[in-house]
Amino acid sequence: MKSSIHLVDVDRPDTWSRYRNGLCDNCVANCCTMPVEVKLPDLVRLGLVDPFEAEHEEPKQIAKRLSKAGVIEHFNFKHSIFTLSRRASGDCQYLDAVTRRCTVYEQRPNTCRKHPQVGPRPGYCPYGARALRR
Repeated sequence: MKSSIHLVDVDRPDTWSRYRNGLCDNCVANCCTMPVEVKLPDLVRLGLVDPFEAEHEEPKQIAKRLSKAGVIEHFNFKHSIFTLSRRASGDCQYLDAVTRRCTVYEQRPNTCRKHPQVGPRPGYCPYGARALRR
């Protein structure tokens, strides 16, 4: 008997599902385990950087501060792209561990806003079904 379970690997876009409306409603938020690259306006929207600081401080200095605070795990100097830190589990720091929903949805970074239209496999996502609760 063949299993109908679809195994997804976030690091292998060829295992992803074609995105369709409503897919997020019963997903375990695998996309929220991928690295989130953000720009300065995203950090301002998240309240991690003050608008004055963003305008007057070098991104390198901001990255140094945020790295020390554990907010970012990497900074790409050439493109001024910050990579947000994740929890030890690999989850985004803004993902609720129980509900698997974003806790900063209205302020979420553009990377998240545009997913899955942009990314490693546009139009596809690493969908994983939530287990049914009994």
